[in-house]
Amino acid sequence: MEHSIAIELKGITKRFGQTVANRNVDLDVRRGEILAILGENGSGKTTLMNMIAGIYYPDEGKIFFNGKEVIIRSPHDAFEHKIGMIHQHFKLVDLFTAAENVILGVHEKGGYDLKSVNERVSQIAQKYGFHIDPKKKIYDMSVSEKQTVEIIKVLYRGADILILDEPTAVLTPKESDQLFDVLQRMKEDGKSIILITHKMNEVLAVSDRVAVLRKGEHVATVNTKETNQSELTELMVGKKISLNIERTMPIETKKRLIVKGLKVSNIDGRKVLDDVSFHANGGEILGIAGIAGSGQRELLEAISGLQKIDEGEITFINPKKNKPVTFFHKSLQTVKDLAAQNAFHTESGHPVSFEGMPSKQIKKWVEAGEILFNEDEIINLRDKTPLQIRELGVRLSFVPEDRLGMGLVGSMGIADNMMLRSYRKGKAGFLDRRRPRQLADEIIKRLQVSTPGSSTPVRRLSGGNVQKVLVGREIAFSPKVFMAAYPVRGLDINSSYTIYELLNQQKKNGVAVIFVGEDLDVLLELCDRIMVINSGKISGVVDARNATKEQLGMMMTKSTEDHAKEMV
Repeated sequence: MEHSIAIELKGITKRFGQTVANRNVDLDVRRGEILAILGENGSGKTTLMNMIAGIYYPDEGKIFFNGKEVIIRSPHDAFEHKIGMIHQHFKLVDLFTAAENVILGVHEKGGYDLKSVNERVSQIAQKYGFHIDPKKKIYDMSVSEKQTVEIIKVLYRGADILILDEPTAVLTPKESDQLFDVLQRMKEDGKSIILITHKMNEVLAVSDRVAVLRKGEHVATVNTKETNQSELTELMVGKKISLNIERTMPIETKKRLIVKGLKVSNIDGRKVLDDVSFHANGGEILGIAGIAGSGQRELLEAISGLQKIDEGEITFINPKKNKPVTFFHKSLQTVKDLAAQNAFHTESGHPVSFEGMPSKQIKKWVEAGEILFNEDEIINLRDKTPLQIRELGVRLSFVPEDRLGMGLVGSMGIADNMMLRSYRKGKAGFLDRRRPRQLADEIIKRLQVSTPGSSTPVRRLSGGNVQKVLVGREIAFSPKVFMAAYPVRGLDINSSYTIYELLNQQKKNGVAVIFVGEDLDVLLELCDRIMVINSGKISGVVDARNATKEQLGMMMTKSTEDHAKEMV
């Protein structure tokens, strides 16, 4: 007789050196339910699930499967007890078909009959509502198709308990809804689904119960129908926090960055950006939406000087103030045109309008030096390295997708990572280590970075704290253009809202903020405009205040032929 509890944890504790990742955790997962796991970064969610999946072994405590104690020392042991985990980063062989990937690691007597495997994969797909071709190569698949293969892999092995880690992080809204439909069918079939996610709206919409972890301990499990976002957030962080994303109206938006006809190819010669044109304004947040791998990373790297460009222009507009322009150096018409946007009075500093003013009066004021003009400096960024861009006086900050691979050096302390922005500014060949330490201490205090001190190696910090250090360093550079690729990916709700506040503050300071995100709800709440990129092409730019998730989702997946122009 099957037990109503599929798997149960009692007194589970896991330590890594002096760090206690999980402490005395009691948790159960029922048959035929979707259990969501919530918690801040470093709360022990993934560690706990990795022990169920056989990746880690608990130092203390017991695991029960179907009412009987079991020992799980490896993923193979987990599969013996019908437990499978679908990780956020897929583990597939690109040159293999879906069916070939499914049977990797499966030992069957007499070898494999690929035809039978194809039929079995099709049967599983049909049963749960997947759409997959067993003979299709992985390199020809979309992100959602690859995820489907990962799920079918564990179902093929007979899994009754499925653990999904951030499954919608790379999916469109439509693909997410399709996945949730599949999970509901699995639930109705008696499967137990454990969902690790930071998206509160998904937790409330899909799960039956929610288990909350805080600082490695299990603080509560609640019925989803009996809770709400505020209560769950308070359980996660131990206090009430505001969940409102402030969006102010853009102030004096002027073009700060212009990209025209940008074309970029990868190392294999495949075009990843095709005729991309857009502009970013100072004093606004421009969001970039798109399915993962659509060219977002290459676009930001091309702008920042990290990616070679095949064709196109990247122009930075640097405002130069208090530059006098005499009447004799400009024609009257040119003066009028220039003054319409950039003229101001020398004493009051107030803008001056020349509309309807007699030409003689304009000439008199200009010759008397009572009128000054702002002439913008146009700087070409194409084929410039990050160092050359900096030496041109362009204040451009970039938070890359790969935090520790490109943004920070994991083996170096927080203070030493601050110097990566200013190591060439030392005197007589010597580095001034005092200023980086001061900056590190300021960031730790202001952004509430959880760390023993500024000398702590960055790799020892949680994902949220690593991101705070990186964002804090880039903001300290006082940028005119601030670009961030998935800055809240993998962060808990508290850390995420800290990042949103920092982006909003940059907007208020007149910075042109470019924000690449994957949560469409956040993009719609935070941004002023949203540019959608689809297979390396721009499929449209919309006003975030009037757009919908469905509209963005369609633009992310629809053919770009009909959307190759700006809508705003």
